[in-house]
Amino acid sequence: MAEEKLERLDIVTPEKKVYSDDVRYVIAPGGDGELGILPEHAPIMTTLNIGIMRVQKDGQYTKVAVSGGFLEARNSKVVVLADAAERADDIDMERAEAARGRAEQRLAAKDPDVDLVRAELALQKALNRIRTTQQH
Repeated sequence: MAEEKLERLDIVTPEKKVYSDDVRYVIAPGGDGELGILPEHAPIMTTLNIGIMRVQKDGQYTKVAVSGGFLEARNSKVVVLADAAERADDIDMERAEAARGRAEQRLAAKDPDVDLVRAELALQKALNRIRTTQQH
């Protein structure tokens, strides 16, 4: 018996399509916590937090760093409209580490002109990109 698959997973950002394929299941950082989507999942629309999406296809996992957005699952199709998304294999670790360093410096400086919320968000995104590349 063939493995039951979602018909399609599409992960898109305003700049590009990051992922598009038939998959077995998806685990996503939903607004209310992690959620898993299997074939024939009930229709759902949710926000996405900064986190790691895990996609399983043919026994292999692909990790994608997402930085917010929306997920819709309907009729065995999942569409992710992400603010930003990168496959683990596409993440430039030098750039991610540099972004983390800049964000940590802004937060440590205690400069009244620094937008602390924005700096904390930049740090969360950089750390998420770094975590996405690590094996688990």
